[in-house]
Amino acid sequence: MSLSISVTEDLKTCFALRHRVFVEEQGVPVEEEQDDLDASATHLLAQQDSIPVGTARIVFNGNTAKIGRVCVLSSTRGTGLGAKLIEAAVDTARAHPGVTKAKLGAQIHALGFYEKLGFIAFGPVYDDAGIDHRDMVRDFT
Repeated sequence: MSLSISVTEDLKTCFALRHRVFVEEQGVPVEEEQDDLDASATHLLAQQDSIPVGTARIVFNGNTAKIGRVCVLSSTRGTGLGAKLIEAAVDTARAHPGVTKAKLGAQIHALGFYEKLGFIAFGPVYDDAGIDHRDMVRDFT
């Protein structure tokens, strides 16, 4: 099996993956899944044997890279793909001039996953599309 994770312009495929995971599996309202940030975001696409299996996006704002819309298909969960996708997003963020940290909003059940990847939770729990989240940050310095 060959895995590749790279920056992509193939938003149609990224949106299809996100729709399957967020809208169909998690019940996120379809009108909330895509937003205006998609147009300016950097999108990553994970492919296993040339089959799309995961995606994430990065929105750059000053010295911060906001990683979001991270998803992997249920058939690939538990394989380490999610961690590789996050590390690819962090590497992409680090390579962006002036960026010193990555931030994300983690679903509560995924806090431990992100902590293992060096992220630290901060702030209160909040609702995002009907799902409890908490902000997390990983400094690059």
